[in-house]
Amino acid sequence: MLVKNLAAALALSVTAVSVGPATAQNINADPNYETVQLSTGFTPDPHYIRLQSGGSIDAQTISNSCRGFISDAPDVRLHFEAGQLPLLISALSDSDTTLVINAPNGRWYCDDDSGDGLNPSVRFDPAMSGRYEIWVGTYGGRSLEETRLSISELYSQ
Repeated sequence: MLVKNLAAALALSVTAVSVGPATAQNINADPNYETVQLSTGFTPDPHYIRLQSGGSIDAQTISNSCRGFISDAPDVRLHFEAGQLPLLISALSDSDTTLVINAPNGRWYCDDDSGDGLNPSVRFDPAMSGRYEIWVGTYGGRSLEETRLSISELYSQ
């Protein structure tokens, strides 16, 4: 009986993991803007990507700590080879933007307003090598806003 209950509990936990809240985002979809490959010490630093923030999906479907509206597909896919420096991912906009990042460790990282003014910034220290899926959201609405994504090892935006 104990073995049956343990097997049922394990089956339930595996099911719960596979249908977690991040199912709304397709981390394997082609990025909306571009795929970037950078290695530690890259130049120029910061590396900028122009894009439009926003989408129709409420980022809180990933986690209650996430804010803004994002698209299904990531905006940018970053393949990064880490060194000793941290990795800083920020959004720079005249609008209120947010960040949602699926890091190489499979965890989700979200930010709203940790950067300059209403701009978000996520710092990975230590940086991880691997694939980062990056969404730039628009806070408070589904509008698309001109934004510049900054990827840096040296500068906090």
